[in-house]
Amino acid sequence: MTFSKRPIDWEKNTINKMIKIYCRGRHQRKTVLCNDCRVLLDYASKRLDLCKFGDDKPTCEKCPVHCYRPDLRDRVQEVMRYAGPRMMFYHPLDAIRHIICGLSCLPRSAEGVDGAKD
Repeated sequence: MTFSKRPIDWEKNTINKMIKIYCRGRHQRKTVLCNDCRVLLDYASKRLDLCKFGDDKPTCEKCPVHCYRPDLRDRVQEVMRYAGPRMMFYHPLDAIRHIICGLSCLPRSAEGVDGAKD
């Protein structure tokens, strides 16, 4: 299996792993995601595909644009609060990469996002 090193693909991979951890812990699903978690993963993947920053995408926490619907944003935040600390046990390299990217990855230009210019 080849894995792309594009930031969007890393983000998709990370959210996929986080939702699996959440669904396993909260919904007692061992191998297959429950319907609610599957819908959330599909929605998150679609939003990442449509991200205006493309390969310059920052982590969601640092992003100046909130592209999720409010109800699904709350669900993703709940997943991240639950799965984030557990990522160090299940996927330590992904967790470390996400932390480092959160500290250093910012969009090259947020021009046009809020009307302000750098």
